[in-house]
Amino acid sequence: MGKKRIIAKSEETSQKQSSNANPEGEVLGVQETHKTRKEGRIYIFSSYNNTKMSLTDPAGNVIVNVSAGAIGFKGARKSTPFAASKVAETLSTAAKNKGIDRVDILIKGIGSGRESALRSFATKGMEILSIKDITPVPHNGPRPRKVRRV
Repeated sequence: MGKKRIIAKSEETSQKQSSNANPEGEVLGVQETHKTRKEGRIYIFSSYNNTKMSLTDPAGNVIVNVSAGAIGFKGARKSTPFAASKVAETLSTAAKNKGIDRVDILIKGIGSGRESALRSFATKGMEILSIKDITPVPHNGPRPRKVRRV
């Protein structure tokens, strides 16, 4: 790898950019690299063994993942409502740092941490736009076993 070249701006290009500027001084045609996200989605997965939560943007791209095991809970304590509330508090502080204050909540699973996680988001000052339960429910289930013949 050789030396890197640094290209200096000429006066013509700087004049072109200033002509594209609107009255507030912003340059038109240049996109900001950091978007401020106001809305997002929170996916809560609560099983008998763990509670996992993901913060995504409205398109579904994951921003932050947190689980009870990642916070430091081990064994049977991961599935408790207390662990779920701690996971929700961690995720809400991460959301505040990212600039997200309005969320849609999608809950999946049948664990004991569902309600406590939801209450934690409400007490942390997150504006909840909607709550949706996306737990999969079988329509008819698998084929039953053969009858046992003795």
